[in-house]
Amino acid sequence: MKMTKEQKYRLLEQAEPGELEKLAARAESCEWRQSYHIQPHMGLLNDPNGFAFYGGKYHLFYQWFPLGTDHGMKYWYHVTSSDLANWTDAGIGLEPGGPYDSHGAYSGSAIEKDGKLHLMYTGNVRDENWVRHPYQCLAITDGNSMGTKLEQPVIGSVPPGYTEHFRDPKVWRDGEGYRCVIGAQRDDLTGTAVLYRSNDLLDWTFEGELQTSLSSFGYMWECPDYFELGDQGVLLFCPQGIQPDGERFRNIYQSGYMLGKPLESNGRNFEHGEFVELDRGFDFYAPQTTKGPDGQRILVGWMGLPDLEYPTDDKGWAHCLTLPRELSLRNGKLIQRPAAGLIGLRDREIEFSAELNEESRSFAGVEGTAYELQVAISPSASDSKHGTFGIQFRTGENERTVLSYEASSGRVTLDRSQSGALPGPDYGTARSCKLGDRHGSRTIEFRLFVDTSSVEVFVNDGEETFTARLFPDSASTGISLFANGGTAAFKGSYWSLREGSIPRGLPTGILEHGKVKP
Repeated sequence: MKMTKEQKYRLLEQAEPGELEKLAARAESCEWRQSYHIQPHMGLLNDPNGFAFYGGKYHLFYQWFPLGTDHGMKYWYHVTSSDLANWTDAGIGLEPGGPYDSHGAYSGSAIEKDGKLHLMYTGNVRDENWVRHPYQCLAITDGNSMGTKLEQPVIGSVPPGYTEHFRDPKVWRDGEGYRCVIGAQRDDLTGTAVLYRSNDLLDWTFEGELQTSLSSFGYMWECPDYFELGDQGVLLFCPQGIQPDGERFRNIYQSGYMLGKPLESNGRNFEHGEFVELDRGFDFYAPQTTKGPDGQRILVGWMGLPDLEYPTDDKGWAHCLTLPRELSLRNGKLIQRPAAGLIGLRDREIEFSAELNEESRSFAGVEGTAYELQVAISPSASDSKHGTFGIQFRTGENERTVLSYEASSGRVTLDRSQSGALPGPDYGTARSCKLGDRHGSRTIEFRLFVDTSSVEVFVNDGEETFTARLFPDSASTGISLFANGGTAAFKGSYWSLREGSIPRGLPTGILEHGKVKP
């Protein structure tokens, strides 16, 4: 049942007596709660925000609507980690309800300045006619307490030529000052991004629109993120309103990147290549990156999409975050690998191998609902141009999820048509992409991170990724390898994964009846 505006835009202290406890208990009893992915205590999680390495650890916030699974009054919730695998619950990071975020603390980013973490975010305000007014706001924290908000916004109006869809500032250091990019919609209802500059994070000057070759590419660009990797400038963004094109752009909204020449310090012209989807799966949106202590670029995304219903919605919670991914460049392409610290989740290892010919096979002990699985598949020389080979997982009496490689086309497909309860079936139940030139290699490598209600697939050391929520029966734990139409050698390793230190129970800092600790 959809909420009314009054229900959606309540603050925590407006919760009914016992409401939070009931929501948390309902969520915790859900059979699809994750084991090692970041998920909300209860309610709705969406965009990752304020991702930063500060004070010797990673700080990660996410958009959180605690009082249901519809989009409503957004808080920032805060978790920290030293290894990107185990997370400590740090409580509410930003609380809305002020004059410039009366209807939610929307997405934004973080940067360290003067020994403090500065959180720049979009404050959402609705007037009496329900017209949206966005403000770019700033809060400051020592990383151990809720952010202290400045009394006035640092960008108090939308520049001429743009609509009220103006949000999601991503800030970075540029020489002696700072720049930020903001997602926007032009008055002609096309999407774009704009740039601002500041010397102190307080006074911002509008520089103008980021100049790209995409004059009409969707109706809104959400969650832009600019950084440099090697000798390349990288722009991430989420265009809304892109039509499907063959195997591309099959989701309700898209998320991708463009590589180009680095932005000049005072420049707005971004010379770039084509827009490329970041993830080939079903449930990936609003990614944000940060630089780690060793200079590595780390990405976290929202494992979900706006405007879709998910099977956990009536269980009191919705969505989770992806695992952190390390970014690099290879052959003019952005490569995503699981963060190195995730090996700390591994428990026992089982190695296995087989040569399969028109058959499938499972292996003793290789099963479960939370594990890492690595499999190398080498079709025989005679079958390297035909045959389909792959993995079936979360299999049960009537359920299975299938990851396959078609040798004749070089196409990888993730099929969740029989995975159990389905989110957004109107957008299809299979996702595919064709791999690049194999340079004579017949071997394809899959690395899967399976959790209670998700899978993240990394193909050929991060050349492609597929992210999907899965909602099978808890008894569907099987794994098997298969070869159809040919022969292939399979070699793999399986690790059961221990539960990560992810938040559980009632949120930190929340007292009974929704009161927040001072």
